[in-house]
Order: sequence, then C-alpha cells, then structure tokens
Amino acid sequence: MSTDQTHDPALRSWVPTANLRGADFPIQNLPFGVFRRAGTREAPRVGVAIGTAILDVAACLAAGLFVDDDAARDAASACAAPTLNGLMARGADARRALRAAVSALLAEDVPVHRRQIAEHALVLQAEAELFLPAQIGDYTDFYASVHHATNVGSMFRPDQPLLPNYKWVPIGYHGRASSIVVSGTPVRRPSGQRKGPADDTPTVGPSRSLDYELELGAFVGTGNALGEPVPMAEAEAHLFGLCLLNDWSARDLQAWEYQPLGPFLAKNFASTISPWVVTLEALAPFRAPLAERAEGDPAPLPYLSHADDRAHGGFAVTVETWLSTARMRAAGEPAVRITRAQATDLYWSMAQMLVHHTSSGCNLRPGDLLGSGTISGPAKDSRGCLLELTWRGAEPLTLPNGETRAFLEDGDEVQLTAFAERDGAVRIGFGRCTGVIVAA
Repeated sequence: MSTDQTHDPALRSWVPTANLRGADFPIQNLPFGVFRRAGTREAPRVGVAIGTAILDVAACLAAGLFVDDDAARDAASACAAPTLNGLMARGADARRALRAAVSALLAEDVPVHRRQIAEHALVLQAEAELFLPAQIGDYTDFYASVHHATNVGSMFRPDQPLLPNYKWVPIGYHGRASSIVVSGTPVRRPSGQRKGPADDTPTVGPSRSLDYELELGAFVGTGNALGEPVPMAEAEAHLFGLCLLNDWSARDLQAWEYQPLGPFLAKNFASTISPWVVTLEALAPFRAPLAERAEGDPAPLPYLSHADDRAHGGFAVTVETWLSTARMRAAGEPAVRITRAQATDLYWSMAQMLVHHTSSGCNLRPGDLLGSGTISGPAKDSRGCLLELTWRGAEPLTLPNGETRAFLEDGDEVQLTAFAERDGAVRIGFGRCTGVIVAA
C-alpha cells in the first residue's frame, strides 16, 4: 500500500491539538468512529478523530463541503448512519476518497471560508459519547502469536507446547459478537464451573482467575459471497482498518471447559474494543515484512502465500497494557505499564487470517471483526496476558505500591494502548481501550 499527500510529515491541521507531538490523532491518522454529543438524544453518526476533537462527517456533507468530489460525497452519504457498516460496504476506493477529502478540509492551508464552515462540525471528544464503531455480525478470534501459543502450551503440555497444526493453519474460534462492548464499559466478573487439579468435582461461582488479552482487531470492509473464497492478492481490499481489542478471559472456567471444543463461557461474557478504527491507509507508512519463520518451519501453503504479504503484510504497531488498581486510583497514583509488545511478532498476518477464514467458502460481511489473539513477544515483559506474565499465577506481579496480582481483582482497570512510529513519518495512535472489573 503506497503513501500519498495525506501522509506528508509536514502536513499540519488548523485544529491545534492535532499538531501536538505524540498526539494519537494527528491529521496523518484520521480514524473513523461513531459518536453523539454527550447528554443529548441526538442520533449517533460517523465522525473522524482529529486531535482532541471529532469532525462530524454528515454535518460537513450537509454543509456542502464535499460538493466538488463525487466519490467523497458518496462515501460521506453513508456517515449519517449510527454505524460504519455502510461506509465499510462501499469499499477501499470510497474510504480513500473520503479520507483524502477530510484531510484536505482539516489541513492548515484550507481556504478560510471552508475552515469556518467545518469548525461548526467539530465536537470535543471530552463532550462526546462514543459507541461501537460497527454493528458486528460475526466475531472470530485467532491465535496468531507463536510466542503466546508456545507459552500457554508449555503450561499444559510441556512435552509438546505447540500442537502439530499450529504452523500450518491460522487457528481461530468463533466468538460472541453480542457481548462486544466499547471502551469504558464496566466488565462484570463472570461466573461458571471451575475445577482445580485437587478438586474432586467442579463448583460454580465467580471466576478466580480473570485475565485480559492484548490484541488488535481487524474490521472487514467489503465482504465476499457465500462459496467464494478471497485470494491473497485481494485480501487487503476486504479489510477496513484496525482497532484495539481486549478479549477478557476467565482462565479457571477456560481450563475446565475448553476440551474438546474450545472456548465458551470463559470468553463470551465481554470483549472490549476501542471506539476508533485506524484505516489501512493511515497505517501505510508503518507496513513491515512478516516475521521470519524459524528454521525448519513449513512455508505457508500456496493459498496463504503472496509476495506482497511477505514483504508488507505486517504492521509495525507497538501495543501496551497498563494496569491501575482501585487503591492506586484512590491514592492518585498513575497506571503502570505491564506489557509492551510488537504486532510484527505475529506468526500469521491479518490477510492470511481473512483468507483462511474464507477458504471454506465462508462469507464475511461488512463490520465483521477478526481478532489477532493475544500479542506476545519473546521477552517476559512482552507477554500479552496475566496467564503468561505470572505463569498461571505462580509468579505474581508486584506493583509499585506493593500490591500483587496473579490475576485481575475487582476494581482493577486495564487500559490497552497502541501506536505506530518510524523515522520520516508522523506517529499515530489508536486511542484507548479500557475496562474496570466489577464484582460478580
């Protein structure tokens, strides 16, 4: 994916907070989301994040700001809706046209009369209510980090951490779309059956081993017809953009129920996503080669292999987890970072995940969500969940205030963040993906 004038590092916006060093949402980013003014009954609609503000796309359309651009005007016509699905369904060309038009409108050198009109379409993020960005019809979570899979496998199968199929096929499971919530939604501790190694019979009660999972989610843009697989050469044309994803997990419920069919109640009580979707266009300067496979690993089968994906299928995105306890917040202490990992460590690319998903003829639809699975790296501080960080609770974390955590406790707040940066490009961020654990 090539870069264009929207990525120019010299480009500045007339929105002052977009020009601050380290801002998540400079003019080079322009992620899409759904919002309304807080405390109102306004219909939710599509907006674009710029600095600490949101540009109301439908208001810009109504004001005639896209009148000279047919493609952008058509794309913007989908933005009065309460979800991004309509824009997603229009495809990559429509998305690119709208993003380019919004970039030109928010640029510092835009004609004064256009800026004055656009200023009336700005809403501060602090004064907005944010919603799920799309109506998610289906959600599939993958297991694409070989480091995560190896660590977890080592706990349960020391002699064979990775099952024989792992390096041949992108492993995934169908998650629960109805319990996906937007950042900031409290997460109630789930209850279910648990059975420890020393227990004679299972018991029912609140999870004692509640965990987070640090992931990226990929939204499907245009779908595919039932029975028509997507080839690798076309895969990225079907992807809209990326968000942050926390696939909360009840590890004690999971250990008891996952055999023989995999995750169920341990995963279906909540998954949290960030409200802003960073488009593939915004990520163009940060594409990277896929991770090198270890010597002796099989090459991907032909339907999962393409030269462009090998060269540029990765995303040079840094992902982080921050934790604050109720006691820390009461004392005014800042959250502590407990994980920093790299999305370039994933064993399978987003394109490979999408292609494999459709290889059976499965039809994906606009707004479907694909999760990367926990993103972990080779170092201990790059492990993307507490199951790994504390090695199943045997090595609890000690926080700066002296508290310890093997797994999450009530009142804990988990915050995921992510950013992409490199020389010659402006840093862009993903915003925040947060959730506070409340009692069962």
